[in-house]
Amino acid sequence: MTDKIALITGASRGLGAALAEALCETHHIVAVGRTTGALEELDDRIKAKGGQATLAPMDITNTEAMAQLCRSIYDRWGSVDIWAHTAAHTAPLSPADHMDMKGWEKSISINLTAAGLLIGYVSPLLTPDSNALFFEDTHGGEKFFGAYGTTKTAQIALARSWQAETVKTGPKVHILKPKPLATALRARFFPGEDRAPLAPPATEAARLLAELRS
Repeated sequence: MTDKIALITGASRGLGAALAEALCETHHIVAVGRTTGALEELDDRIKAKGGQATLAPMDITNTEAMAQLCRSIYDRWGSVDIWAHTAAHTAPLSPADHMDMKGWEKSISINLTAAGLLIGYVSPLLTPDSNALFFEDTHGGEKFFGAYGTTKTAQIALARSWQAETVKTGPKVHILKPKPLATALRARFFPGEDRAPLAPPATEAARLLAELRS
């Protein structure tokens, strides 16, 4: 078994699940997500490829659970080679003056506050040569994307600060930009869109990891 660990927060579906599958032949996957069934399906696909995963069905806003998970990773493996943070809350689209405040608050909690807490929890697990991956989104400032776009943009600003702070010391913090993906999430945002030009998550995960290694 490989001694390299890849921690994927937001591994249930989409890009997170695709990254887990792409890394499973070289890393033991720690898959964090809220949907137990989706994680179990991911585990089956990983096993079919000869890999192994540890499933962590939990909400990243549960600070005690996430702190305990990171402590358990440290006790069992000591460090993490790759942390990919793909978890996000996608509030329904609405004009800025009609946003549902529950959705707004949940967007702040998941997309921004949890990301800030996780950086603090995960950073002790990362060596100078470890990689922390965040994923940029282009919807910040677009009409109807007030809740998601604002909080996702703020998350990336936080990641860029961490990136600048760790240039000399590590870990290596990367801000990657996925192409538009053929996911259920995008179909919610753009229900009438022609999906033919969209990138399959598996293809995009492979491209992003190749970019990371180059």
